[in-house]
Amino acid sequence: MSDLEAFISAMPKAELHLHIEGTLEPEMMMALGHRNRITLPYATIEEVEAAYRFSCLQDFLDLYYQGMSVLQTEQDFFDLTWAYLERVHAQNVTHVEIFFDPQGHTERSVAFETVLDGITGALDRAEREFGITRKLIMCFLRHLSEESGFEALKSAVAHKDRIFGVGLDSSEKGHPPSKFERLFAEAVREGFVPVAHAGEEGPPDYVHEALDLLHIDRIDHGNRALEDDGLVKRLAASQMALTVCPLSNLRLCVVDDMSHHPLRAMLQAGLRATVNSDDPAYFGGYMTENYLAVAKGLDLSRDEIVTLGRNAYLGSFLDEPEKRRSLEEFDAFCAH
Repeated sequence: MSDLEAFISAMPKAELHLHIEGTLEPEMMMALGHRNRITLPYATIEEVEAAYRFSCLQDFLDLYYQGMSVLQTEQDFFDLTWAYLERVHAQNVTHVEIFFDPQGHTERSVAFETVLDGITGALDRAEREFGITRKLIMCFLRHLSEESGFEALKSAVAHKDRIFGVGLDSSEKGHPPSKFERLFAEAVREGFVPVAHAGEEGPPDYVHEALDLLHIDRIDHGNRALEDDGLVKRLAASQMALTVCPLSNLRLCVVDDMSHHPLRAMLQAGLRATVNSDDPAYFGGYMTENYLAVAKGLDLSRDEIVTLGRNAYLGSFLDEPEKRRSLEEFDAFCAH
């Protein structure tokens, strides 16, 4: 292991873009399917792993929603979340901001509270046992109607003490942020912090819409913002964080090779880019693996890695005292 690889492995990390349903490893999918008597179209773990090879976002989403079918009970959601938290604790992740997709479960007649109780039960335990801080963000599925989103929002309003923000994910093409302008306005009125996936497969105009119509506080992905010089200058001036997901971009063919990833260009343009794992069970790696992949692919320096790591804490939704403490700990580690 090189000095830089060792540094990356040991470095404190914050993850800002993680879909908890995307941490469903093949072994857990099979185990939960057996536990809940769910018939899957796979006979072995090897067949599940083979299915985890796809060529575009829609191929992935088809498998992603199929995998969700094994998640039925509060214990299932607890086990899923706890497995992720144990894994990232071992990678020195100290803060997580987790997405969950309640519409993907309630449309299967799984109660909103079943999902929420399982996820937050694991998050509470990780805070007690590992000291991992967290924010929970409920995402609206953009391939569904805005009316469906309003139903999810109504459920979330009763749980403001546990749900920090709202996001927008799923199929980007053909589902612009403008489709959800009224929904996000209502969510903000209810006190939820807004974020949105924009500019992964969708054009720079989708990033503009997310900023100007949804009034988001953070951009999830944002790769294609680089195609618009004015947008780049705007994002650099505001220092709004971009939650970039390198291995996801590679596996979904957003980039054809990690050496072509735009992360370094983002840093050079003064953007507050961060590294995240997105759906790590499907994309081949959690936080450390994403840092290592982009460090190797782009030949990043230690200083560039430090900037990415620091950006994540700066771009997090930690309250100011917690953010200062986390940054002090991060800076102390990097000073060694």
